[in-house]
Amino acid sequence: MPVLKRIGRAWMFALGMAALPLSAAPASLTSPEASGNPYAGPAAAEPQNEIDRLVFTRLERSGRKPAALCSDPVFVRRAYLDLIGTLPTAREASDFIASRSPNKRAALIDRLLARDEFADYWAMKWSDLLRIKAEFPVNLWPNAAQAYHRWVRTALRDNLPYDQFVRELLTANGSNFRVPQVNFYRAMQNREPAGVAQTVALTFMGARANQWPQERLDGMARFFSNIGFKETAEWKEEIVYFDPARTNGISGQCSARFPDGTKVTLGLERDPREIFADWLLAPGNPWFARSLANRAWAWLLGRGIIHEPDDLRPDNPPSNPELLAWLEQEFVASRYDIKHLFRVILGSATWQLSSLPNGPSDEADFARYPLRRLDAEVLADALCQLTGTAEQYTSAIPEPFTFVPESVRSIALPDGSISSPFLEMFGRPPRDTGLEAERNNRPSAAQSLHLLNSSHIQKKIERSPRLRPLLDSKNHPREAISGLYLAILSRYPTEEEQGTIAAYFKNAANRREAAVDVVWALLNSAEFQYRH
Repeated sequence: MPVLKRIGRAWMFALGMAALPLSAAPASLTSPEASGNPYAGPAAAEPQNEIDRLVFTRLERSGRKPAALCSDPVFVRRAYLDLIGTLPTAREASDFIASRSPNKRAALIDRLLARDEFADYWAMKWSDLLRIKAEFPVNLWPNAAQAYHRWVRTALRDNLPYDQFVRELLTANGSNFRVPQVNFYRAMQNREPAGVAQTVALTFMGARANQWPQERLDGMARFFSNIGFKETAEWKEEIVYFDPARTNGISGQCSARFPDGTKVTLGLERDPREIFADWLLAPGNPWFARSLANRAWAWLLGRGIIHEPDDLRPDNPPSNPELLAWLEQEFVASRYDIKHLFRVILGSATWQLSSLPNGPSDEADFARYPLRRLDAEVLADALCQLTGTAEQYTSAIPEPFTFVPESVRSIALPDGSISSPFLEMFGRPPRDTGLEAERNNRPSAAQSLHLLNSSHIQKKIERSPRLRPLLDSKNHPREAISGLYLAILSRYPTEEEQGTIAAYFKNAANRREAAVDVVWALLNSAEFQYRH
């Protein structure tokens, strides 16, 4: 049992299971009265859909077994974090755990897909890929960045079909202030045709075109050789448009080449971007639906079927080709419905597996749910939600519309230039390249020290209007402990944890300070800081 030091005090507090790595916990049933590990349920994983058949069959061939299904407390926390980037409240967690409905997991997924936070969280994810940031190196400027983010969020909220989402971005013309989609072309460091082609390939094909043969890149670049940029009298406004005269030294008709090698003759009567979009969005395209299906899997399972999710190439094959092909077909059959794709993946037993392995496992086999550190924005919002406090965000750009009300959450920030020291410390991506790897969720010593020993976290806990009733509770310690666990970890404590903490309360000179110690311990546990 690890020992947690309350920094700044001489007290030593043995917390037990909450501070252990999840992999160190033994298997057990889960209930408010459980005395063992609360992470895995009693049921073995049974296939729920075609995803499971394809995953479990491959596991069986390799002599491996899938983990058990996760418990209800783990499911509710995982579903909230993976779908809306938000912790469930204590009431939401307890209501789900108490429910005896046989369809409660599917029903919860449907409710979360309809919540406003779904649009906030996935707009944040897409803002990373689309480089939505007001200042260096892309210089969108604040009102354009916010208009662009608002369009992306609305598209996700309304479940705009993904092919239409991409077509609008690829073929947009107009003012960057009034037609938000044209900011796709402005949010690029390299606006030369080859640079645009590389960005399009990375974002919508999951391919790193900078590694292609020059002839192949040049053939795709021709589709983006007629993009014009024109300033207006309004400061920082720019018009993006189809300019037949802008041919980069090529006059009249020219031959372009799709990435699959097919040649096409381009004229001046039609925007070549539209021709490229028609090719890219065709149902049989070998990159488009495949790329998004692989990204969605990576977002929800921690690793792409092709890894990295933005490095699709012939010599980087999928770990489960049949699974990726099925997801691609399902996505096309749903008419590019992203919420449907999420619903199918989350409804599988594969996504609902425990994070505790059932024997030897390989990450690429998806035999268990992977442990993943919370995103910087999600962690910041979780701390604020639990404590009833707010973060202070700033921007280096002296514009009146960069003011951010305290009610805005980190996952809803519309502009990558608006940030805070906490977000920077915990690995929020700079949004410079559109690569998935820009986000750094690896833990560091500075992060650990901040969570353990910073006045920032101390003030949040000790001045919290939401935790105060629990910290100052005169009720029986069992009720206070259960309340803290439900609020922070979305589950009830085990009997062992109840006993450990109750004994600590009994021996403490000041019960409120003891309760604060418990909160510090839970916030610094792997169980709180990781998806599991």
